[in-house]
Amino acid sequence: MQKLIILIIKFCRKPLAEQLFYTEIIFWLGLSRLAILTLPFKWIAPFLGQHMAGTNEISSKRTRQKSIRIARAIRTISEHMPWECKCLVQAMAGKIMLRNRKVTTTLYLGVSKKETGELNAHAWLRMGELVILGGGGLEQFAVVSTFA
Repeated sequence: MQKLIILIIKFCRKPLAEQLFYTEIIFWLGLSRLAILTLPFKWIAPFLGQHMAGTNEISSKRTRQKSIRIARAIRTISEHMPWECKCLVQAMAGKIMLRNRKVTTTLYLGVSKKETGELNAHAWLRMGELVILGGGGLEQFAVVSTFA
């Protein structure tokens, strides 16, 4: 509880533009999590973009910096949410926020097999050649779906 109070105090001390930015992230993380919990994925998929499509658009340095800032903030805020914000929630929130800023991205869904035989799923978000969310150990995952 004390940690939450400290976070709220830090939030209140930020400039209004940053508060709005963080509030937008919290909104999209929450809406993404709610959608995953309550809707069939076939209803969510059309909002993620064209199925089995990809983008390789080269972005400007400024766009890359803006996108990396958004992705970093999503990862950081996800750690402090009272609900689970794993890779798919983060990738969905990032995709929506970047699309709203006219930045093209591709959301990937992949699977791998654990040593125990069970499947391990992962989602990540790529902008051009740069993976901005969900980027560690991607070589172990077979891509099963993309949305661009």
